[in-house]
Amino acid sequence: MFPKLFDFGEVSLFGFQFHAILHTYGFLLAVGFLVALKVAAMRGKRFGLEANLMMDLGLYILVSALIGAKVLLLIVDWEHYRHAPLSLFRSGGVFYGGLVAAVVVSIWFFRKHKLPVWTTTDILAPSVALGHGIGRLGCFSAGCCYGKPTIGLLGITFTNPYAKEIVGVPLNIPLHPTQLYDACAEFAIFGILIYLASRKTFDGQIFWSYVAMYSVGRFVIEFFRGDFERGFVFGGSLSTSQVIAALLFAAATFALIALGRLPRHRTT
Repeated sequence: MFPKLFDFGEVSLFGFQFHAILHTYGFLLAVGFLVALKVAAMRGKRFGLEANLMMDLGLYILVSALIGAKVLLLIVDWEHYRHAPLSLFRSGGVFYGGLVAAVVVSIWFFRKHKLPVWTTTDILAPSVALGHGIGRLGCFSAGCCYGKPTIGLLGITFTNPYAKEIVGVPLNIPLHPTQLYDACAEFAIFGILIYLASRKTFDGQIFWSYVAMYSVGRFVIEFFRGDFERGFVFGGSLSTSQVIAALLFAAATFALIALGRLPRHRTT
């Protein structure tokens, strides 16, 4: 665990005095976004989509995803954040909130620029998986999204007091490295999607395959999560993310079947 990449100490800027820290989580989040955007631009170019357009779309996705993730985190853990609203800015967010917001904004962007929806989402899906996987390494460095205690060989012990201060991770207790579970799942999904991309039989297949695979992985990993900033339903038997995962998996299954039955007109 390495929450601080650089600690610049007290800094004075434009008359303001503050403690400047470059957090590893924020750095890896930025790296993940840039790498994902680069991959999307390269793949988009192969199918006649302008790189600048893909860059613009990436910025819209980034902003909407950050806002959506924070909003869903606020909703599922309202009792905590209404008493400590400033801590919302130090917490990561709920990925599904970001995903839903990004999809809504992307659809608006597609319509505005007359982009083929399923073709473009198929181009973006592997990048989402790759960027998210890199971002999860940032989660691991910060200690957020931590797992339940374990006595297994995979247990990771966090010891940094600063990480406990900012994300509440328990210290000196072996925990499931759920951040790494999620990162490995995302990297595997990225590889599978790239493999499927050259073999797909209909547009939309790659995007909905991503949704289906991530939903299954997230549903399983949630059982090993130990943080409580995710909300729970059905008397605590399932987390909010698991319910969303189940709904998205059902939607993905339906979409794959429905799109697969349409007359074949493959554009990518």
